[in-house]
Amino acid sequence: MEPIDIGLAVTGIMFIMVLIGTRVAFAAAIAGVVGLVWIFWAKKGYDPADFGWALTVATKTAGQVPHSKVTSQALSLIPTFILIGYLAYYAGLTKALFTAAKRWVGWLPGGLGVSTIFATAGFAAVSGASVATSAVFARIAIPEMLEVGYDRRFAAGVVAAAGTLASLIPPSAILVIYAIIVEQDVGALLLAGFIPGAFSALIYAALVIGMAVFWKKLGPPVTGFTWAERFQSLPGALPILLVVIIIIFFIYNPFGGDAWGTPTEGGALGAFLVFSIAVYRGMRWPELKSALLETAKLSAMIFTIIWGVLIYVRFLGFADLPGAFSDWISGLDQSPMITLIFILLAYAVLGMFMDAIGMLLLTLPIVFPAIIALNGGEGVSAADSAFGMTSVECAIWFGIIVVKMAELCLITPPIGLNCFVVAGVRPDISVQDVFRGTAPFFVADAATIAGLVAFPAIVLYLPGLLLG
Repeated sequence: MEPIDIGLAVTGIMFIMVLIGTRVAFAAAIAGVVGLVWIFWAKKGYDPADFGWALTVATKTAGQVPHSKVTSQALSLIPTFILIGYLAYYAGLTKALFTAAKRWVGWLPGGLGVSTIFATAGFAAVSGASVATSAVFARIAIPEMLEVGYDRRFAAGVVAAAGTLASLIPPSAILVIYAIIVEQDVGALLLAGFIPGAFSALIYAALVIGMAVFWKKLGPPVTGFTWAERFQSLPGALPILLVVIIIIFFIYNPFGGDAWGTPTEGGALGAFLVFSIAVYRGMRWPELKSALLETAKLSAMIFTIIWGVLIYVRFLGFADLPGAFSDWISGLDQSPMITLIFILLAYAVLGMFMDAIGMLLLTLPIVFPAIIALNGGEGVSAADSAFGMTSVECAIWFGIIVVKMAELCLITPPIGLNCFVVAGVRPDISVQDVFRGTAPFFVADAATIAGLVAFPAIVLYLPGLLLG
């Protein structure tokens, strides 16, 4: 068999393993090692005497991947971003943020739902994990919504859907992973997520208001707050704003000149700032221990997936599957935009069966080169490209769109992790009710993705300032 045929066969086996319930990390690692052994043995003509040699070379090749690839400085952003989120929760910043949002926009139809979305967007700016965001607001927002008479499914759906904003709004762990996989500037990707994240939050809020206006019992407004109470709620939310400013200045200095440092240093400083605030507000060792343990568990899960998938990616390089897929995509006799839409629809289907990080890690090594080829190839100018942008701009634009598609995985049955987290935190709400509550947000996500595809400037404006 040719290497490309081995690549297709092993990839098919890996997806079957995922579909029958094997964890993505282990399915990818097993497929990668098996594929490497197969390719090296095939080069020797399947001589039984050479099988041991092929196994040795394959395991040595696979064994070099975890250390050589995961020691990247950029990946150290992931645990620091996750730690910021857990420390912010134990410092009471999430509760303060929700209180401020409630007092300022609670008077709107579905006001507590809108407050949850805006508070979640704010918390997403200091937390890189969607799952943690959903868990936090399931504890904070759902009880208040139920207390004033919100529909149970609607309240749970708002929290699960709003939690996905942490995938897009920096600091985002999944954007860091995307940047590492496709070898793009981490700072530019993080900066690109701000406006699309805010755009997505506004569309979510508009959906909630529209539903509450149409079905008045779905989410009644909350009134009675004075202007004095509204202004009194703002200081509690200021630390989050300070962390956002620090991260922005460490990525890009809006006043000109060099940035203050690297995004990694900004994440570390942000974590120290939130830790100091948490200690000042009375956080004790049990809370700190819980924050550290939760950070370690989530980071270990993410890094394990990265290790496993990178072994598979190394195999793909030997099989030349990305190059073959890229040639096939660029050779299709149809509009590049139509091809892009079909690729995005394929991600929507995959999201029903795979978690977001695993799905991106498995597909990007194959899909990303095809998207760049579709645009016109590496180094293409905007004038000569299919999408009207350079290859670097295309990489950033596609990254934001595909991460937004990955957000669908978090609320799509049967795997939707955010929905299971919300149901786990709230035993009185079944996971089926959470999935029903998130259904309207598919429409909002479709509108967001359509807007990002039709108007690339929404994505490219801020990174354009950084890249010049």
